[in-house]
Amino acid sequence: MTDSPAMHRSFPQVKICGLTDPQEAAHCVRLGADAVGVVFFPKSPRHVTADQARDVVEALPETAAAVGVFVDAGFSYIMARVERCGLSTAQLHGRESARLAARLKAEGVGVIKALFVDGRPGFDNAPDFDADGYLVECAKGPLPGGNAITWDWGAAKDFGCRHPLVLAGGLSPDNVADAIRAALPAAIDVSSGVEMSPGRKDPDKVARLVAAVQGAADRYAGKMIKTVFRPKGERPDD
Repeated sequence: MTDSPAMHRSFPQVKICGLTDPQEAAHCVRLGADAVGVVFFPKSPRHVTADQARDVVEALPETAAAVGVFVDAGFSYIMARVERCGLSTAQLHGRESARLAARLKAEGVGVIKALFVDGRPGFDNAPDFDADGYLVECAKGPLPGGNAITWDWGAAKDFGCRHPLVLAGGLSPDNVADAIRAALPAAIDVSSGVEMSPGRKDPDKVARLVAAVQGAADRYAGKMIKTVFRPKGERPDD
């Protein structure tokens, strides 16, 4: 995929994760979200079936990224859902291999790899993966994911200077500006921080979050940020 001016912006991309309702997903994009995530992990309260995920993705405009979140799933399982649901990106949130990431990219699937500041895989594993972005959070809590736990976001700043950083973990409309100032990420990923209940998003919280992210643009001092989430209507060779 070649670079173009459209791939750059002056404030981070916003991914709203754990969507279960198609209308809410489409509304998140209208409010300014760049990417919507659907979770394929049965232990998660936001888990969706392939049919549910397909309905969510079909409700999105072509300009939005459709991200499937997987935890230690195999290549065939992931590709079946990419094709069935129309996903543009696979977020690998477990201990997946670099070979799996490479196979997905060879199929034209965007890849986001999760890394953990106090767990495995960690920052030192980033060179093993040719990912479009690296989602960084702490490794505390009962489930893979942020578990609504805030942490020292600034610990990811140096990593973000070298790699496309997707900041996650404990983010909300009230603290996302502080997190952005601390880490200067390319994108932020939020789930429980904008919810009414697991899988159901509060439009007021989403709107306030997006406004806070856009308001933090001055922290980038005019630098253009390369995007990490590929719109579902964009082909790898565009």
